[in-house]
Amino acid sequence: MVDYEMEERTVIHTDEYYYQVIRKNIRKIRTNKQLTQQTLADMISVTRQYICDIENEKRGKHVTIAILGRIADALHVDIRDFFEEDH
Repeated sequence: MVDYEMEERTVIHTDEYYYQVIRKNIRKIRTNKQLTQQTLADMISVTRQYICDIENEKRGKHVTIAILGRIADALHVDIRDFFEEDH
């Protein structure tokens, strides 16, 4: 019988941590698909400024789940892709 010990690991992520990961991934996926902020904004019916505010961590704009879903649909990715740290 093999005894596997589970390592206790506590990982605490704040909301800001996840917003940072999401921002980075939206920008990276958008640019990899060669889309401008304006094009993405037009695709999901928001302003370019809104996309800019989401992607720019200094502006502190928090994206809603509904908008995140619309962005995922427009970029043809799974919404979970936005939460991957090494995307």
